[in-house]
Amino acid sequence: MKVQPVGSVSLPVTVGAYPQQVTKEVNFLVVDCSSSYNALIGRPTLNSWKAVTSAYHLSVKFSTEQGVGQVHEDQLAARECYLAMLAMDEQFQAMSIEEKRVVAEPAEVLEDVSLDETNPERCTRIGADLEGKIKEDLVQFLRKNTDVCAWTHEDMPGLDPSVITHCLNVCPSSKPVRQKKRVFASERDDAIRDEVQKLITAKFIREVYYPDWLANVVMVKKANGKWRMCVDFTDLNKACPKDSYPLPRINQLVDSTAGHRLLSFTNAFFRIQPNKDE
Repeated sequence: MKVQPVGSVSLPVTVGAYPQQVTKEVNFLVVDCSSSYNALIGRPTLNSWKAVTSAYHLSVKFSTEQGVGQVHEDQLAARECYLAMLAMDEQFQAMSIEEKRVVAEPAEVLEDVSLDETNPERCTRIGADLEGKIKEDLVQFLRKNTDVCAWTHEDMPGLDPSVITHCLNVCPSSKPVRQKKRVFASERDDAIRDEVQKLITAKFIREVYYPDWLANVVMVKKANGKWRMCVDFTDLNKACPKDSYPLPRINQLVDSTAGHRLLSFTNAFFRIQPNKDE
């Protein structure tokens, strides 16, 4: 039976007991099918660990800087996990459609909170399960600092370069690329014109002549039916060297929230570099 992967994910995997342990970044293929295993380690990963496996002894040994590490299989624990998975699968299959929908819903429920009585569009969402005192203080804090939030482009009339300036690290040997102008349908043309006018009014971008680099815009349909304007910076990205210290991975960001009572998500406006707009 052939199984088509639905995607891939790269995860750090640590095996062994401290200090005889090794950590490697492993690429997993994600498949949608029933299995007795949560994950399968292939030969490329075992080779990168320099691991020696023994099916008879149900163990794996590998070399580390602190000596030889070893991992033993626990058949009893594996059998218990397998039986628990079968029980959960049977219970889920017996559920009705409404019950399955409840299970699929997120654990945290959010509620809308109006921050400006004169403008109902200025609202945000907070956790509905917050304690009374914490929820009240959080709402009062947000309402007190509504002037800090930018609700439209007009609320952000440009930033002084003395405050912050982003520079592109383009390789000097790279040749500038001017992408061929794309033709859009009338609906997308209107959306592009409106979005560009908003950015010009807010002084996010400015009109330039004879640009060295020229990138087309890409229009993406949003869930609410409106258009989101992006920029095709493929050629420009190829000319910029890769960052040796990228942003933290999402699993590190999630782990860093452990032990904290509140977690805040900020939705920021996207920006376009001033010299990349046609």
